[in-house]
Amino acid sequence: MLNFEKTADGLLPAIVQDHATGDVLMLAYINELAWQKTLETGKAHYWSRSRNSLWLKGESSGHVQMIHDIHVDCDADTVIYHVEQIGGAACHTGHRSCFYRRVAGSELIVEGEKVFNPEDVYGKK
Repeated sequence: MLNFEKTADGLLPAIVQDHATGDVLMLAYINELAWQKTLETGKAHYWSRSRNSLWLKGESSGHVQMIHDIHVDCDADTVIYHVEQIGGAACHTGHRSCFYRRVAGSELIVEGEKVFNPEDVYGKK
């Protein structure tokens, strides 16, 4: 169904949107294992490039992403996950979305308040 052979590392981008609002919450990468686990469990799984391992979103924080719909692009090399974001925050910084900063000239302006304190959840920033 997906073309994991299209890239040298077998990773495809997964755009994550809130199923109710359409807000873009994050961008992550999936490999074939993460894809299969997502389909099997109904919970978003990704491939962590920094840890080089399978990652269930929310395994540390409890902020899991429940899949509502998945759309695949015309080339079968990008997906959009429409999710219910449990706990209200998708970003490890504590913000609802990983896209919480807006460019204003040469500055980045933080928009919105944190949903949780990352130090409380992860023991670090």
